[in-house]
Amino acid sequence: MPFRLPAVFISFSLALFALPAFAEDAWETITPGGETSCALGTPYSFHARKADPEKLVVFFNGGGACWAGQTCDPAVEPTTYVPSAQMGHNDPRTHKGIFDLGNPANPVSDWSMVFVSYCTGDVHLGETDKTYGKPDGSEITIRHRGHANAHAALAWMKENIGGAKQVLVAGSSAGAIAAPVYAGVVSKAYPDATVHQLGDGAGGYSSPKIGGLLAEWGTLDFLPVWARNADGSVVSFSDFYIGAATQFPSISFAQYDAAHDGVQIGFQQALQGGTALHEQMIANRATLSDAIPGFASFTAGGDKHTILRAPYLYSYSANGTSFVDWLGTLISGENAGTVDCADSDAGCDAAPS
Repeated sequence: MPFRLPAVFISFSLALFALPAFAEDAWETITPGGETSCALGTPYSFHARKADPEKLVVFFNGGGACWAGQTCDPAVEPTTYVPSAQMGHNDPRTHKGIFDLGNPANPVSDWSMVFVSYCTGDVHLGETDKTYGKPDGSEITIRHRGHANAHAALAWMKENIGGAKQVLVAGSSAGAIAAPVYAGVVSKAYPDATVHQLGDGAGGYSSPKIGGLLAEWGTLDFLPVWARNADGSVVSFSDFYIGAATQFPSISFAQYDAAHDGVQIGFQQALQGGTALHEQMIANRATLSDAIPGFASFTAGGDKHTILRAPYLYSYSANGTSFVDWLGTLISGENAGTVDCADSDAGCDAAPS
């Protein structure tokens, strides 16, 4: 039987369009070269904004994943990953949320920022070139270089924004999976800084294929020992959180998710995981809460995927708590606590708008 992608997948537009001109552009684009690369061999670039040198956001962008000829071929629809750093999706100037720098309600509007673009289909954690067979019998080679790309961005960051005292390491979607690992890496780079981590839109995953995917991407060849189980394996993305929290107990860890996130459900189907997402999310968070003192979470209603790049970051509330206030509490160093749409009168069907 041919491999079929669930219809719930959103398709990433592959058009490489010219970005509009931005007045008084706050962002710098860096193309590091070296071993960096996007999936199809095009150049990798990331973006940085220098503001308050003592406050720093390190953001790992999302953009799907690929693990077979069917999912890695950009000609196949629906497309499950972003293969180029030059797409508008990988430019912070096209996003809202925490990248709406002129919004007075933005709690990180005056922070320096490094926007780690994502174009390798490996949740920022791959380090191999992989050739996949396509359904028509041809082959495609993908450069899973998320690890090299991320570390190039972090090396530039350390050299150019070296005095940070307060750091938020965040990621959306695929970037949320990698965020706890890189929170540990950033904590080592800034040993005197207070580090907070926030994963946005990846808290519901559970699949027997996770360990195999990481092995295929070359992740297990370099992943720090502290980010694994005692036997060296990784069977759940929660392992990244528990390992990082054990090694770096001063980091605060947190997650945001929508209870019925359609993108997570789609990837769960493709990876043969359960699709009762809210229930799995609750189970994952119970595991993290038991293992990580002060672990915080915010569960929104509806099926929208991620919030950190979205305008509704400023308008959504659940159970009497607005997300932007919850985020402000998180980065202030206080315990942001647990917010769950299931505890509100509106329940978990009302989506952010």
